[in-house]
Amino acid sequence: MLRYALQTLRARKGGFIGAFLALFCAAALVTACGVLLETGLRGTIGTERYAGTPVIVAGDQNVHEVTVERKGDKTKRKEKTKPLGERVWLPADTATTLAALPGVRAALPEITFPAYAVTPRGRVVPGVDGKPSYGHAWSSAPLTPFTLVEGAAPAGADEVVVDRELATRAGLKPGSELTVQSTDAPRAYRVTGVAAPSGGDLRQQSSLFFADAEAERLSRRTGQVAAVGVLPEPGVSTPELAARVAEALHGTTAQVVTGGDRGPVEFLDAANARIKLVSMGGAIGGTSLLVAVLVVVGTFALTIQQRHRELALLRAVAATPRQVRRLIGREALIVGVLAGVLGSVAGLPIAFWLHRTFVGFKAIPESLEVTFGVSPFLAAVGAAVLGAWAAARISARRTARIRPAEALSEAAMEQRTSSWGRLGAGVAFLIVGAVLLVVLSSLRSEPAATPVTFLSVVVLAVAVSLLGPFIARGAVAVLGVPLRLSRVGGHLATANARADTKRLSAAVTPLALLIGMACTVLFVQTTMGAAATAQAQAGNKADWVVGSAGPGVPAQAADRLRRVPGVSAVTEIVRTSVRVGLVKYPAQGVSTDGLTRTWDPGVTSGALDGFGPRSVALSELAADDLGKKPGDTLKLTLGDGTAAELTVAAVYARGLGFGDLTMSHALVSRHVDNPLASSLLVKTDDGSGGGARPGRAELREALGALPGVAVLDRDQVDDLRAEVQQANAEVNYVAMGLIIAFTAIAVVNTLAVSVSDRAREFALLQLIGTTRRQVRAMLRIEAAVVVLVAAVLGTGIALAVLTAFSIGMTGSASPSADVWTYLGVLAFATVLAALATLIPGRLALAGRPADVIGSRQ
Repeated sequence: MLRYALQTLRARKGGFIGAFLALFCAAALVTACGVLLETGLRGTIGTERYAGTPVIVAGDQNVHEVTVERKGDKTKRKEKTKPLGERVWLPADTATTLAALPGVRAALPEITFPAYAVTPRGRVVPGVDGKPSYGHAWSSAPLTPFTLVEGAAPAGADEVVVDRELATRAGLKPGSELTVQSTDAPRAYRVTGVAAPSGGDLRQQSSLFFADAEAERLSRRTGQVAAVGVLPEPGVSTPELAARVAEALHGTTAQVVTGGDRGPVEFLDAANARIKLVSMGGAIGGTSLLVAVLVVVGTFALTIQQRHRELALLRAVAATPRQVRRLIGREALIVGVLAGVLGSVAGLPIAFWLHRTFVGFKAIPESLEVTFGVSPFLAAVGAAVLGAWAAARISARRTARIRPAEALSEAAMEQRTSSWGRLGAGVAFLIVGAVLLVVLSSLRSEPAATPVTFLSVVVLAVAVSLLGPFIARGAVAVLGVPLRLSRVGGHLATANARADTKRLSAAVTPLALLIGMACTVLFVQTTMGAAATAQAQAGNKADWVVGSAGPGVPAQAADRLRRVPGVSAVTEIVRTSVRVGLVKYPAQGVSTDGLTRTWDPGVTSGALDGFGPRSVALSELAADDLGKKPGDTLKLTLGDGTAAELTVAAVYARGLGFGDLTMSHALVSRHVDNPLASSLLVKTDDGSGGGARPGRAELREALGALPGVAVLDRDQVDDLRAEVQQANAEVNYVAMGLIIAFTAIAVVNTLAVSVSDRAREFALLQLIGTTRRQVRAMLRIEAAVVVLVAAVLGTGIALAVLTAFSIGMTGSASPSADVWTYLGVLAFATVLAALATLIPGRLALAGRPADVIGSRQ
């Protein structure tokens, strides 16, 4: 049977190219997603700052939840952990404790805080390649190690040492005056030296070193350190030293790390990016598999339909159904193995390209290195083989079971009665899709809604595929009358569509999936963005917003603005995230004085009057999830691991625009890595009291020479918000764009296979008097019918899914969609359908009709 399968493949290479391409693309996507998933699970995070220190002690960066289950006499303890959003600091005396241990040469306390150089013209200098810039105490320089290449170490409160890379970019040298924007007001320092790490300049950060006392002041963490680096005495091994340190810290929350575990302690965002990669890789990979199965089944069904005469002849010469199934199964396995092996290899560069792209979008840090084993490749090959085999068996099920006496008669024309099993399966998938839409409309968090959103699109597309022949007949019945107006071409197109609705269905399904998936990917982002923007606009009562191009807006800016005549309220906003139990919520801290004059989150219960340091306001989503109402007590974990117990003061409706939890600025700013405000909301008097209303010029003058700080009006704020939303959406566009590209390939593939096998039909039409021009007109009309039907179905799928998504996420049944973007999707689908139909059609019409008929007897 294997020999016959190989002979069939050689004889019908064109018919199997479509299946091979679909499986090849599927295997490549599965490999790429598998590599991302494995990188997220066990990706290596390289260290820079701690490269010269074998043992690092840091705070536990996770929140823990312990549950105890009792079954009879047995007790089972389960512990779950989730990462925190800010750095957890240690008591400063940890370094003193560790320095006294035997075998310890030095225990160096590390202090880390944002610190940026400022040019004489007031421009904030970013870190290397646009990455962060940090300040440290000079005593921690040996952790890397940094050594002086010019000048001397900082000794006074007004002295600083800069790293070599930053000194080169900013034109600094010993003796230069340098303004530094850190956690306080900008301050002038004298550069006393230039330092460089022994292994070459750092690639992930820039470094500024201050005298120890000044570094502690700027960190705003008196009596605390970010980490402690432990250096061994000569002859003491790293495992031995780590064991001694762990024993000394037993019973505390500190963690002891060595080797590759030092990277996550240094780069907290890299550790959090692992979770993002796991969810992203799983979502793309899962959706890719579902799309692949749908596309491959359709491709195999079309291929087997084109071989109906051949398979019918095998049945007529006494081939058993089992032999036919085995033949088709062997063919599928051969194609699946070949496509799986080659596709899995092709998926590796796609994975590296995705990693580079996500790094460029700042979705993941460069320090999270690509890591993979054989699992993604084995999964890709297995998925291709199993997908091919299952698709072939499903597609050949009826062909293998027909009786020999009926075989040739059924091969001559399409069977007019469709299977009740297919109809039942289509209705079942339609019901499952409806259930998913109901579930989606009840989901109110984006991480939960996103996978259900794309699963709904695929399930509804499967329903369309199964119900395709029935839909095609209805479409032909509706379009038949206007199609006849085009005379010969319209009559021929109508007749062909009626005679072979399965072929029309096979062409429509991937195109409908393409339109539905593309519209969903694009308009999920616009729906969320529009809702968030509308809520933010409605809730912002300020006349002006002060923002910063640097690390943030210092507190001195708010103080200066409050002293400007005519300014009635200034609200500082600092962003963070908190955990309630293990659930993460985006949060913000706001200064409470005059809060209701600058900010209106749409309070639905409770009030913001008297909002203070021990108060918290919740979005309706968070309040529903947590079962809280005004007056209740809420226990939560702040970003740096500090536990807090706050009183719920209000519940508000505009959670998309302002986050799920709102606390006081005084509380939040003490527990974040960067205490500077992300923005200031400024409210001015209307001038009714007789005084002049301050404008932008007066506010700018009050701010003086604060670096990177700008006064923005509402339009400028909206523009900046749109840019941020677009930047965040780009990651999703790239990720899901691969699936759309795969679906586009499937569209071209299916349509090309469908048309290229019709050379005999075209020849017969010419022999009975139809001109080539009329045949080409028929093909153009058929392509138009396919696009029209697919556009209706794809738009319907996308509209249903987006409406359910919008209800759940925004509370409104009106998703936001851009008309021109939608028309662009339809134009793209039309171009694909035209190219995949007309080019193969021209090639099929190239030969002489009599020769074509003779060669296919």
